[in-house]
Amino acid sequence: MLFGREKTTLPTPDRALQGRETPIAVLGEHAVLGTPSGGPYPEGTELIYLGMGCFWGAEQKLWQTDGVWTTAAGYSGGFTPNPTYEETCTGKTGHAEVVLVAYDAAKISTGALLQLFWESHDPTQGMRQGNDVGSTYRSGIYPTTDGQLVAAKTSRDAYQERLKTAGYGDVTTEILPAGPFYPAEDYHQQYLFKVPGGYCNLAGTGVACPVGLGA
Repeated sequence: MLFGREKTTLPTPDRALQGRETPIAVLGEHAVLGTPSGGPYPEGTELIYLGMGCFWGAEQKLWQTDGVWTTAAGYSGGFTPNPTYEETCTGKTGHAEVVLVAYDAAKISTGALLQLFWESHDPTQGMRQGNDVGSTYRSGIYPTTDGQLVAAKTSRDAYQERLKTAGYGDVTTEILPAGPFYPAEDYHQQYLFKVPGGYCNLAGTGVACPVGLGA
């Protein structure tokens, strides 16, 4: 995924790319789950946005998870409205590649979803994930409820202790209330379903996250 093009520092809002008023993509039916990625969502569904590096592998991991109703690849955590993929790759929009996760809270808890999040990537790498270097690949959790925010911080602190014991450094995961989410271009949606054997850099640390944390 365009190695070496990204910047590793976030822009200030006044230095971010201008962007546009018109969305570059509109979410349709999920190619695997058959659910509307952009909603409407059933009663009891919660939304959270998770960044684990390249969103291709992250989305596949999440749509395969029991209790997840739909997913979508996109951009969040930045300043540029309706950015393109090429713009995010410059590092001048401030966005991270993230996955919209709509999940049935009666079937999978926020805590269980966060356990999957922590164990599926290395949250100590800062502005990169493996060979993917740049601010777009930073680890991030963007909750939409107060309960999710508390669960994210609680699980981070607990996992930090496990990582430290295993010889890893500090968790660099960005945890902020969710801001605007901009869907990525159609070819990014469910990419590894459309391109079997395509690039996937998703890899965890091998350190188990404590279970039962959060709502």
